[in-house]
Amino acid sequence: MDSGKVVQRRKPDFPVVGPRATDRSQNLQEVGAKNLDLTKVLRLLEDPLTANLTERHLFVLKKLLKRSQIGFLLRELTGVAKILNICAEKVKDHPEYVPVLCEALEICRLPFLKEKSSDELNYARDVVEFISHMGCLMRVSDADVRRQVVESVKSFYCSVAPKQLLDGTVSATKTKPGTLRSCRFSRLSLRLQPTSPGYRLQLLELSDLAQTLLLSTAMLENQPVVKLQLLKTLQMLSASSDRNCALMLNARGAETICLHMNEPDPSGQVLFRSSEILWNLLERGSMDKVTAQLSSMECVVSLKEAFLHQLMNGCSHADFQLRNDLLVITTLIAENPSCQLIESLFAKQLLVFATFPELKTPNPLVRNLNLSYNNDDLKLKKLLLNLLVSMSKDFAALQLYREEQVMLALLTLAKPPAAAPEHPPGLRHWSSVQQDELQLQALATLAAIAPLMLDEYMSCQGNARLLFLLDCCIGQDSYFGQGHSFHGDGDRGSKKAQMRHCIRVLRAVTSSGDESVNQDLCDQGTINQLMGILMQMEASPDEDDEVTLEIKSDTQLILSALCETDMHRKELFGSDGVEMAVHFLRKGSDKFFSGLGHNRLVLSTVDCVWSCIVGCYTTEDYFLAKEGVFLLLDLLVSSPRCVHSIVLTTLLELCDNPNTLSHILSWRDDGDRTAPGLLLQLWRREEEELGVRRNKHGGLTDPQRPLLSFYQQDSQRLFPSNIPSAAVLEISENLRSKIFSIFCKLGFQDLPGLSAKDYVTLSIVRRYLDFKVCEVWDEISRELISDGVRPVSPDEEALRSIAKVAGDTAARVMAEQISFLEQQEKEIVSEEERMYKEIKSHWKQQELTAKSWDSYVSRTSNYEILKEVKAQRKKYIDSSRPRPKDGDAAVHPAEHFIGQVVAVETTDDQGPAGVKMTLARAPIKDKADPSTRDPEYFSTVSVKD
Repeated sequence: MDSGKVVQRRKPDFPVVGPRATDRSQNLQEVGAKNLDLTKVLRLLEDPLTANLTERHLFVLKKLLKRSQIGFLLRELTGVAKILNICAEKVKDHPEYVPVLCEALEICRLPFLKEKSSDELNYARDVVEFISHMGCLMRVSDADVRRQVVESVKSFYCSVAPKQLLDGTVSATKTKPGTLRSCRFSRLSLRLQPTSPGYRLQLLELSDLAQTLLLSTAMLENQPVVKLQLLKTLQMLSASSDRNCALMLNARGAETICLHMNEPDPSGQVLFRSSEILWNLLERGSMDKVTAQLSSMECVVSLKEAFLHQLMNGCSHADFQLRNDLLVITTLIAENPSCQLIESLFAKQLLVFATFPELKTPNPLVRNLNLSYNNDDLKLKKLLLNLLVSMSKDFAALQLYREEQVMLALLTLAKPPAAAPEHPPGLRHWSSVQQDELQLQALATLAAIAPLMLDEYMSCQGNARLLFLLDCCIGQDSYFGQGHSFHGDGDRGSKKAQMRHCIRVLRAVTSSGDESVNQDLCDQGTINQLMGILMQMEASPDEDDEVTLEIKSDTQLILSALCETDMHRKELFGSDGVEMAVHFLRKGSDKFFSGLGHNRLVLSTVDCVWSCIVGCYTTEDYFLAKEGVFLLLDLLVSSPRCVHSIVLTTLLELCDNPNTLSHILSWRDDGDRTAPGLLLQLWRREEEELGVRRNKHGGLTDPQRPLLSFYQQDSQRLFPSNIPSAAVLEISENLRSKIFSIFCKLGFQDLPGLSAKDYVTLSIVRRYLDFKVCEVWDEISRELISDGVRPVSPDEEALRSIAKVAGDTAARVMAEQISFLEQQEKEIVSEEERMYKEIKSHWKQQELTAKSWDSYVSRTSNYEILKEVKAQRKKYIDSSRPRPKDGDAAVHPAEHFIGQVVAVETTDDQGPAGVKMTLARAPIKDKADPSTRDPEYFSTVSVKD
């Protein structure tokens, strides 16, 4: 039969239109088949009978990987991890498994697949374990496997779903189209979905992959390409998650990276990647752990080698940046007390670079050092100056500073441009802007180092140099700041930044309390110079900004440090200083909470009064004449509570001057309140803050604990013998002791402007010392009881007597307070009665006036009533005339006489009896008969109801 005519019948390949069973049953069958396939593979690899069938293993594994070409299922990850671990173990003897591992790791770059939305949550633990097993594959010595592991981890950060899952198609090279298998595979791919993009990254943080990859860096010395890829991956891991940084630090990641960053590197990127990882660990991890790991001798030596290599051989911008980054890391390490910078000689080398080129040195380190004086070199110089501040916390570094003449180099940098030496033409040097920034950085460094090296500071004439710079800052010349640095706030186009940091250095050295430094400043006229600067800045029309306010407050603090303990310097402060202090006190505390520094200025002004004025009678009297006490009391009214302590202390010190008391007693505020009333109000407010128990009138409620505050009740613990107890500490922590001391100066009697409530409070203030002594004795008794110590009988009797006296004193005070309140109640009642009488009299007078007016109107409008009133008035007049008792009285009218002195004689008797006068009498006759006078002229109005 002709083959061309032979027709062979075979079952046609009908496309599957729909499933023969329900979708659920088909899915279960497919799942069971896949689980069965994975189980068979594991059995084939683990069964002792088939463990050596390498070819069979490879055939089955390739089929398994071919089936998972679009990614691994979440539910299969546990089995896949076991298969990969078995293959990794077999690689040692059979390198044929390497391609299988590489292909499996390449599939791991794809997102994991889920069949249901809940798979991501249900199989999260399996994903975490699978990612951890991926990191463990770094133990395989083959470079391709390690590279695939690293690339798979990197793919987590740029994960993209395969195209088959995006459009529902399968590559034709994998399966033949039109077959039943291809149709099923297509339907399977349509049912599968990739996990969310951030799913693996979230679970990666829960695994120990970062820690495992970090530990594997020690095994890559002979594989530089893989090592570089691994460092890139670790950089990505450390930059993306704080948890990854914590895991790496737990594995001593900073130390590991630092120790391996100087290994041979053909690409030249290992050091760069290592420094980036260290930066990420510093920023996102624990800085204390990083600095502690990098402070070992080995790490410091590694950093030194890396820094010196970049410093001497760097030529590009990236090299300069890497050099500066390494120096910043070194600076952070220097803040650790256990750092080995000095022992490794790295610190000495850094000091040589810090003083270059200001000081000429034959050190071979700087002989071949060529600075280009660009911005990167400027940053290097500023970082070296900043390193000096960090290292100064170690006293061993100060000796190195002396040997390398650091103080001289800093003072040389701090010179103004006019005093700086001119550079020869053609020689590279710092520009004016760079010089300005270095000057500010040097001044900031001096503020931290100069108080620690006062001998070197004085030997280099530090005071004279700084005062000269200060003169240049306030002088009318062409010296203007041009820097843009961190320390140049408020500078641009002015000299305010230089003045600010110069004042800071002077404040730092004067605050140290060294008498030779302070005396040298006073000998050079610093007091008058600083007061002139203050008044010149006050006369400036510019508004106060943060920098200006800081300069003013720091200047006042310098004056306080100079004049506090020396009477002659207070005299030098004199009337000009008093005028300055009074000027700032008049500004008040309205801007205290402005946030610009007015609060510091208020406090420094009061401190200046205390240190520079109080104690010298001439300046005190001038201060009183300028109403300084009034200004302090006004400040006490308007300022917040944090200022009250220093103001009250200053007033208390001024009370030693007898002229102060009259000023305090004559003060009145806007509400006509007196100083004693203000102090008592502050007392009540202070006790309210302390939680002291008082009644509504401010009187005692607990006679056993008249002064006990809430904080003392809350902490009734016992203190060691070398620590003051709560009752003693309380004296310095509130205002009550200061207010009591001021009243001891003013007295407790005849105080003006006090109310009954003030007298109630005053009775407590008066007994404050007695109550406080009894409170201390009560603490002693409780300590003895707590220690189980029984005092001897006389001491026990004395303690009981003290407790009884305390109770009696409190009872007397309470009785006194009750009497004050009763007296006040009586005065209130008396005042009310007087007011009621006045009101009643007023209304009675109004009624009489109204009746008189009505009577007058009736008399003038009705003639009959007028005649009746006139008749009645005549009757009253007749009845009021006296009737003569005898005839002579009717004939002779009564005569009146007036005496006139005729003669005066004196005798030997004392007093009035020794004077005799002779009088002459003359009768006075009326010009008109009384009977002819108008009776209405002498009559009074009488109105009948």
